Amino acid sequence: MSTQIPSVNPSSNPPVPAKNPSGKLGQRWWEPLVLLGPSGLWLLLLLVLPTLVIFELSLVPGIKPGQVVNPSGIANYIQAFQPVYLRVIWRSLYLAFGTTIICLLLGFPVAYWIALLSPKRWRNLILVAFVLPLWTSSLLRTYAWITILRRSGVLNTILGNIGLPPLDILYTDIAVLIGMSYGLLPYMVLILYASLEKLDRRLLEAAADLGANPIQTFSKVTIPQSLPGIAAGSLLVFITGLGDFVDPELLGGASSMTVSRLIYNQFLGATQNWGFGSALSMLLIMAVSIAIALLIRFGETTPQR
Repeated sequence: MSTQIPSVNPSSNPPVPAKNPSGKLGQRWWEPLVLLGPSGLWLLLLLVLPTLVIFELSLVPGIKPGQVVNPSGIANYIQAFQPVYLRVIWRSLYLAFGTTIICLLLGFPVAYWIALLSPKRWRNLILVAFVLPLWTSSLLRTYAWITILRRSGVLNTILGNIGLPPLDILYTDIAVLIGMSYGLLPYMVLILYASLEKLDRRLLEAAADLGANPIQTFSKVTIPQSLPGIAAGSLLVFITGLGDFVDPELLGGASSMTVSRLIYNQFLGATQNWGFGSALSMLLIMAVSIAIALLIRFGETTPQR
């Protein structure tokens, strides 16, 4: 029995769309400009140009308002590394790092419970309740901590009622760490929750079937799977804490000095040294930029499977 092979008409094939010179189909060169133009202009005017102005001022030693800008060297940057200012930078790093550790230790159990143990129907409500303090002003929250931690405040009143001696915490580094940790803890919890929610629970069940106890499962399965979220949350809290001005200013007292307050004094204080303040600002911008680069590199919240 013979089989007839049907003839193929080349003219019946669908036409192949022509490519433009860039190799992409139907894309006009101006379409990305229309989409990115407004935000790009916004960033150029409010971020790039002011940063360039600050950089130019940082190259002028001892410049004050109204003087002619004449960049002449890196003397301001060299001045920033004098011992007295290195102590200020170190204290800012210490407060930011301490806040990051506290937020991580307190936030991980909360995020773990919300993501894996809390009732699913109440999960969104619990998240909203946890971030509810962020809806109020940070200044108001800081003044609330002053009311709690001062000598005659709420904390010492409770300690006195139960027969314990009062604590002199206000205007110390402990008070600053408490205020900064309270303000930044919700950010850590939200990022850790986003990472833990995507945790493959089959791995937890497999670890239990293989005889792993809860501590081994936590250290060998949960922590490695949530490392991107830990990195992202830690870097975000560190970046924000490094530039915090309100909490060290109000909770640390008059003797408390951080990089943010030192920059404020150079621009609006009695010294009026805009060049040195600009150099400190550029150093802070570079530190934050490095942290953001690390956040982009290691901060992907999707766990590896």
